[in-house]
Amino acid sequence: MGKPTGFMEIARQDRRYTLVADRIQHYREFVVPLSEDEISRQGARCMDCGIPYCHQGCPINNIIPDWNDLVYQGNWEEAIEVLHSTNNFPEFTGRICPAPCEAACTLNLNDEPVTIKTIECSIVDKAWEEHRIRPQIPLKRTDKRVAVVGSGPAGLACAQQLARAGHGVVVYEKADRIGGLLRYGIPDFKMEKHLIDRRIAQMQAEGVIFRPNSHIGANIPISRLMADFDAIVLAGGSEKPRDLPVPGRELGGIHFAMAFLKQQNQRVAGDPLDEAEGILATDKHVIVIGGGDTGSDCIGTSIRQGAASVVQLEILPRPPAKEDKGLTWPNWPNRLRTSSSQEEGCERRWSVATKSFSGENGAVTEIHCIEVSWKQEGGRWVMEEIPGSEFTLKADLVLLAMGFVHPVQEGLLQEAGVRLDERGNVQADIQSYRTSVDKIFAAGDMRRGQSLVVWAIREGRQAARAVDEFLMGRSDLPR
Repeated sequence: MGKPTGFMEIARQDRRYTLVADRIQHYREFVVPLSEDEISRQGARCMDCGIPYCHQGCPINNIIPDWNDLVYQGNWEEAIEVLHSTNNFPEFTGRICPAPCEAACTLNLNDEPVTIKTIECSIVDKAWEEHRIRPQIPLKRTDKRVAVVGSGPAGLACAQQLARAGHGVVVYEKADRIGGLLRYGIPDFKMEKHLIDRRIAQMQAEGVIFRPNSHIGANIPISRLMADFDAIVLAGGSEKPRDLPVPGRELGGIHFAMAFLKQQNQRVAGDPLDEAEGILATDKHVIVIGGGDTGSDCIGTSIRQGAASVVQLEILPRPPAKEDKGLTWPNWPNRLRTSSSQEEGCERRWSVATKSFSGENGAVTEIHCIEVSWKQEGGRWVMEEIPGSEFTLKADLVLLAMGFVHPVQEGLLQEAGVRLDERGNVQADIQSYRTSVDKIFAAGDMRRGQSLVVWAIREGRQAARAVDEFLMGRSDLPR
């Protein structure tokens, strides 16, 4: 694969970012891509490692060494075919996936993994630029109809696969636009929305029908879908946010992260908003509670809105700067990572628990915290507050980005009567993806809990195969 001695001769080179002072002035993507020649050289670094652990590191099992070699050889046309054979939307994952494949790369043992994510993104972007991505219209249609509820990455992947199998597919989305988390949860500076729009156009040409403003379990009963369709796929995501029930939580200025992020994406899209109800960080001291990707997105958005200061709090301890490869490789390691948004200017604090909020005239003005320590007891980590470590921070806007506990259960799931697992997700196995209710399937975060976009695409594809087999008795769709 690649050039046999490439990994010894060519240094790792990745995409870079535009200057912070420039990029925080707008909401567009700010990654500077590598040239075609540079990408080819990076593909040459993929070594003939015998066991390509990157396959297992990638949730959708991308055939990474093959398209690395094809790019090195200059065969971009075949490279996009190999890439699309496992991934419906590589332009999404090439921008927002954390790249567990690179953590699993053999060259990561020396901290110099192949720039897999960059090569993936370059392949698909070049294919779009050269008009080589076209609708794949099935040669014949079946008489089967499938409803997909939710238009996030799981729902879109499932719908596209089923349409290519010849089924009539209708995607129902409660929001006013298609895309789910991709549309309203991911800031435009990480992924611009025209990338979703052109995939929607491709899928419409393939026969998929989209129904936005269609909230199943609210303005449309699921009984109508049960009557009109041969199968239903629930792909609505995990949308119940984890709350912070401490004194002062009711004060104004304390919001869930997704409400904040969605509003800004709507502004960028040009949607009219009632700014009296607007959540803005302009000239405010912002506290972001939660150290994950959503918290990072809140930081980048707050900085672009002109926040006076941004502090990110994480209850877990600060990760090590570098992992022990002998213990972690090829698995995803726990180590300190700094996102592009965090680089733009915020204070990060670890091992911090929130005790309460206080305010004036019904609005939050301060957050009261305490430092904590962690120790193992009986094989599990236990948190203890450190006496005398209390502190207070200014807080005009608090954004809760502590993850999601499970899908919203009121409405759709209660009406459908599907069985839930012990975590509150829809119960369905990863072979049949069938729920406890006949002809209803579940995939993505609604089934597995909050996870990565790349996992959602995998589950959508696998669920499509399961549905196709359920409808036809067999399936030629890939898993």
